[in-house]
Amino acid sequence: MIIDSHVHLYVDDFAADLDEVIARAQAAGVQRFVIPGVDKASFEPMMNVVRRYPGICFPCVGLHPTDVRHDWQSEMEFVENQLKKKEFCAIGETGLDLYHSKDFVTGQCLAFERQMRLSVQYDLPLIIHIREAFDLLFNVLDNVKGLPLRGVFHAFSGTVEIFERIRQYGHFKIGVGGVVTFKNAALAQVVKNSDLSDIILETDAPWLAPVPFRGQRNESSYLSYIVTKTAELKGCTTEEVEDATTRNAMQLFNIE
Repeated sequence: MIIDSHVHLYVDDFAADLDEVIARAQAAGVQRFVIPGVDKASFEPMMNVVRRYPGICFPCVGLHPTDVRHDWQSEMEFVENQLKKKEFCAIGETGLDLYHSKDFVTGQCLAFERQMRLSVQYDLPLIIHIREAFDLLFNVLDNVKGLPLRGVFHAFSGTVEIFERIRQYGHFKIGVGGVVTFKNAALAQVVKNSDLSDIILETDAPWLAPVPFRGQRNESSYLSYIVTKTAELKGCTTEEVEDATTRNAMQLFNIE
């Protein structure tokens, strides 16, 4: 069994053929799907997918950094109210993103810190998105240093050294997706120098499709290409990659 630890099955890209997408994934060995939340507007579409595939799709709730705007406090109230239902396997997708916009940096930091504290309160892992914001990340992490944080740095774009520094703040894993197959990808060196116990697999579908599908719609069945590349980098079998990463994801998200 393989777990896609990060896939946006509720977006319009999958509206016409979601059943087929799920079937292709299952035929490729992908049996569980972790679906990150990003904002209030996408929450019901996400939950509709979860209800449609019970025991297969597992929801998360959070506020994505690019969705932090003037109304971010209202968005955070929604996240906190949903968490009381205790039906989620993670908090996220949260984090910091200075690539798309620097207009709401303070709000991003405050929302991210709040979600980290909520993860401790509800004993849930974090799904963390960081893009062009590692310096800012450590400033925010210093505010919560000492808290028992855990989670995954989704679509990790840092270096081996950055990951080692991150680990001083909690028990974190790297989300490895299609980027690892790109030519000269820095992620390949991080994977090569990390233990399999530090890695979980993801697609971020419909985005970031691996080679040979780069630039096309991504889907969970393409995880096999990520497994193959990871095995090549680690010098092990694909079965070892599947077993280790599945075990890691099951433990992190507490799913069976």
